[in-house]
Amino acid sequence: MARRTLTRTLVYATTALSLIAAPAQAETFKWAGTTDPQTMDPHATNSAPVLGFLNNVYEGLVRRNKEMKIEPSLAESWEQLGADGWRFKLREGVTFHDGSALTADDVLFSYERASSEESDVRSWFAPVSGVEVVDDLTIDFLTSKPNPLFPDSIANFMIMDREWTTANEATRPSKEAENHATRNANGTGAFMIASRDPGVKTTLKPFDGWWDEMESNITEAVFTPIGQSATGMAALLSGEIDFISPIPLQDVPRMKERAGFTVHEGVEARVLMFGFAHQAGELMFSDDVSGKNPFQDVRVRQAAYQAVNVDALIDKIMRGNAQPASQLVSDAMKGFSTANDKRLDYDPDAAKQLLADAGYPDGFSFGLQCPNDRYINDEAICKAAASMFAKVGLNAKLTSMPVRNYWPELREDKFDMYLLGWSPGTFDAEHPIRFLVTTPNTEKKLGSWNFGDYSNARVDELLPMIQTELDDTKRQAMIDETTAIMQEEVAYIPMYVQPLIWASKDNISLTQRTDNFFILRWVTVN
Repeated sequence: MARRTLTRTLVYATTALSLIAAPAQAETFKWAGTTDPQTMDPHATNSAPVLGFLNNVYEGLVRRNKEMKIEPSLAESWEQLGADGWRFKLREGVTFHDGSALTADDVLFSYERASSEESDVRSWFAPVSGVEVVDDLTIDFLTSKPNPLFPDSIANFMIMDREWTTANEATRPSKEAENHATRNANGTGAFMIASRDPGVKTTLKPFDGWWDEMESNITEAVFTPIGQSATGMAALLSGEIDFISPIPLQDVPRMKERAGFTVHEGVEARVLMFGFAHQAGELMFSDDVSGKNPFQDVRVRQAAYQAVNVDALIDKIMRGNAQPASQLVSDAMKGFSTANDKRLDYDPDAAKQLLADAGYPDGFSFGLQCPNDRYINDEAICKAAASMFAKVGLNAKLTSMPVRNYWPELREDKFDMYLLGWSPGTFDAEHPIRFLVTTPNTEKKLGSWNFGDYSNARVDELLPMIQTELDDTKRQAMIDETTAIMQEEVAYIPMYVQPLIWASKDNISLTQRTDNFFILRWVTVN
């Protein structure tokens, strides 16, 4: 009871201060995107639509600023405990949306929840050997080895209230079934959930008790998922919404010339790639191959790689608004391997020869799974790539679906090849190695998005060395070696770095971050 009484006092005091300092009032801000966040649970799904949306509602110990640099959030400071881990000092006076005071016990609970077997973000905590509460405002994250990347790696680790989550029987996240945390939220962030109708509309309102200074003058924010790009553009042009992300690339020229609107352009940190079912004993969707999986042969994977004309995809489908990718991170990320910055040449004849050498002179059919509402022009990219595959004898049976169905299909191994986009949460090359390339290991919290079960013993050996090496030159050499292995074995087919193309009414001021997170506290209506 003492905790609640103290909390209410803090809330009233903070609310009074926020009213004095509040910026000019604004009308309701309405925005749209192609993908609805599938859950309000910050530990259930490690995907950008969920994490980006919930960064407005929940907060972590640290956060990224407008320039993507790590800065204090719920932790006002942190320090390295020699080689043993990190100590975080929590900000005093922070409250959750229901008025409860934030303590180190909530951080411990959130770690236990986020690192549990049911969590989709548990890979973030692979280096952690233990967590210890020092006092109400101090907590230690212990690591078995030095881990200089740890603060960067937990920028999206969102803190939940132990009391609220336990009382509502949501102590563990749920990927498939619903619990109270799926549709409801109790964070510490600048905005709080006012109402939630999944797939239809989610309404947020400013949290008057927020600890930080609010830049935004929004009094209500309404998000609507709009899967059809033409419908979304019509809604923007008619004034039904104020902002949309993304907009169709073909509409960019006319939107730039249209009075009353602004096009926001940038380059995302996300690389688009095709992945393979490396460990499947046979193809699931083939009409002419049974009892074996041709994609287990590196020559077949290389044939698929060299069958894809990435320059044509960028020119025709992405309308020039993308850059080719040679690896799983862009050249703007730390650890990008300049020693391995060349793509394999587009070469249909070489692809045909590779297939013949592998024993498939006439090619074969296979299943290609793709989302149709997750990435810019995702379905169109897959259709164009399927046509390119067909020219060398790889006959793709394309199945596209909404992302809410797509991730479950991939997790159930219902694919032969699939499309994936990946943005490294740490802005470091270690991130995709840990999530996409390391052999999946539930106990060690590794490879949670390695759907095709790619595995290489040397990569598994290098990852912990990359995570702990303090010498940048030595560390880069390890990343270079890992990148070379991925390229030699064609673990994935990297294609291009996705652009950021947003549009808004011209009375909207906002910040476009390269992680494609839309942060409401930086939005003002002029």
